[in-house]
Amino acid sequence: MSGASEYGKIDNVEVFVYRIPTDAPEADGTYAWDSTSMVLVRVSAGGRQGIGYTYADVATATLIRRKLADVIRGQIALDVPRLAALLVEAVRNLGRPGIAAMAISAIDVALWDLKARSLDVSLASLLGQARSSAAVYGSGGFTSYSTTRLQSQLRDWVEQGIGQVKMKIGAEPSRDLQRVADARRAIGPDARLMVDANGAYQVKYALRQATAFQSEGVVWFEEPVSSDNLSGLRLLKERLPAGMEVAAGEYGYQPSYFLEMLSAGAVDVLQADATRCGGITGFMQVSALADAFGVDSTALSTWPVIRSRISRRRSRN
Repeated sequence: MSGASEYGKIDNVEVFVYRIPTDAPEADGTYAWDSTSMVLVRVSAGGRQGIGYTYADVATATLIRRKLADVIRGQIALDVPRLAALLVEAVRNLGRPGIAAMAISAIDVALWDLKARSLDVSLASLLGQARSSAAVYGSGGFTSYSTTRLQSQLRDWVEQGIGQVKMKIGAEPSRDLQRVADARRAIGPDARLMVDANGAYQVKYALRQATAFQSEGVVWFEEPVSSDNLSGLRLLKERLPAGMEVAAGEYGYQPSYFLEMLSAGAVDVLQADATRCGGITGFMQVSALADAFGVDSTALSTWPVIRSRISRRRSRN
């Protein structure tokens, strides 16, 4: 290879917004919706195209069209780390978290995809594989679902060979234990059962619920309280039943957020969503932080949300 320039400069940046209705109303512990908005970015250079996306409001697309597209247009396509830095610099006066971070995330994923296509390799090969496979889990079980639909969805995933499933709780706390029991009956004794409260509980109630969930073999308690409540998360992490992990972090937008969570010893499972945390570049930065804190990195979900598991022993030292 004589140089990155031979693969071309970015000549086009396109943005599309899609509103995707759900087949029925959906809800979790703190929010309800009937559609999902996706912002998709397509970046072109040297006759190749890469795509990336995020789940965000149309304002995210507006920011890309009016400001961020011009930042990368005309730049060498393969220089992804440099382009990621330019995008972060461009939102200095706008505030990096939130819409700006999601816009950068969508562009960054598209840039990495474009680079892989330009070099005629898979994205996994470009980044470098650490393992030959990654376990996945089915995520759903919304609080708006009837018992029949909850059980059917989770059972179907297990029958497809997905050995771990996650359900939403928290909208009606008094019903949560029964819903968890219904889920366990549907998936059988061997599948891993995970719950996600989306920050709906208070600390002591979350501890009480976790103790009750233990009888149903729950192994993962995601956002039992707000992910901003680091002291509450740490208390729960230290007091939850053995074998049940605390997870949080998917709403992190920049490295400092994850650093604070790691420094507080707040979670067993650190989550980073590449559609929010700065794309693939941002996820790799989070991974480096995890390594610095002695994190046992294990993929627990398919792209774009990848989880890293923190060893209880290391996080307590």
